[in-house]
Amino acid sequence: MSGINKVILVGHLGKDPDIRHLDNNVTVASFPLATSETYNKDGKRMEQTEWHNIVMWRGLAEIAEKFLHKGKLVYIEGKIRSRSYEDKENIKRYTTEIVADSFTMLGRKSDFEGPSNGGNRENETSVDFKENQNEDDDLPF
Repeated sequence: MSGINKVILVGHLGKDPDIRHLDNNVTVASFPLATSETYNKDGKRMEQTEWHNIVMWRGLAEIAEKFLHKGKLVYIEGKIRSRSYEDKENIKRYTTEIVADSFTMLGRKSDFEGPSNGGNRENETSVDFKENQNEDDDLPF
């Protein structure tokens, strides 16, 4: 039986995506994502924040460049990856990152479309983006 490597995160961008254009017109976006949880400890409300390194490739990175900005709330699905690299001083470093397969922008409709029309709950919305999303495919399944 093969394993499953699936990560689901909902959090806020810690900064605007860092966009790089590699050889062969490959685009990569990377940014930190903060997820927080609250709990009670000795009657006090405590909050713990975890930071995740997010990486998006190709078309997904290009969409991220246009729509994602510091502070935005986003739902991300992807895989966890660990890798090593050598820094400028030739010291071997290790990092763990989330390679995103898709993301959904969360929030009010006004966050995506211009002026707000009242901020009612009915204006809440989400916008989905997926790697390998085929825009020409209009089949309902």
